[in-house]
Amino acid sequence: MQLDHILKGIAELGERPPLSDWQPEASGEMDLVIARDGRWIHEGSPIQRPELVRLFARILRREDDGHHYLVTPIEKWRISVEDTAFVVLEAEQADARLEGQSKGQPEDQPEDPVDQRWWLTTNVGERIALGQQYRLLLSTTPAGEEVPEVCLPYGVSARLGRNVFYRLVEQAEVRTEYGELGLTSDGVWQPLGRLEGDTH
Repeated sequence: MQLDHILKGIAELGERPPLSDWQPEASGEMDLVIARDGRWIHEGSPIQRPELVRLFARILRREDDGHHYLVTPIEKWRISVEDTAFVVLEAEQADARLEGQSKGQPEDQPEDPVDQRWWLTTNVGERIALGQQYRLLLSTTPAGEEVPEVCLPYGVSARLGRNVFYRLVEQAEVRTEYGELGLTSDGVWQPLGRLEGDTH
């Protein structure tokens, strides 16, 4: 199965295709691996063009069986994912009040931790705001390390890259009631690790 065949079916799709509406029969397994560092490897060779990776990422979903599939309206190909499908490469903090000023909100509101929002950007260019909808979840990597991931639409997720993880840890605080180290984004607690000796 060649990726060029799938490309013909998705080149004209929008930025967020309606994957939940597509329920084709399984077509088989493709020799495509998403490595733990975010590289897409097809038939043993990394895909070198970032725009192609971003295009295929738009039709990727993880199903209830735990496997990842490239899905079009008429095909569904299972692929292999070593860890998570994506990697978070950038993180930046913004004040939600400043974002709201363009919508006519007052500028002299007192500072509130609820107003602080962290934005994450993945290796395929998707930018999300940590908050109620997108939250960090502690999980174990194939190497046995507990590193946060963030759940994205259609069952896929993105692991925090090492540099991003350490940057967030520098801004973190301890919540003994949770037994965790983490931070607050948009008023929602985001765990980065468990306190030593915690058994939660």
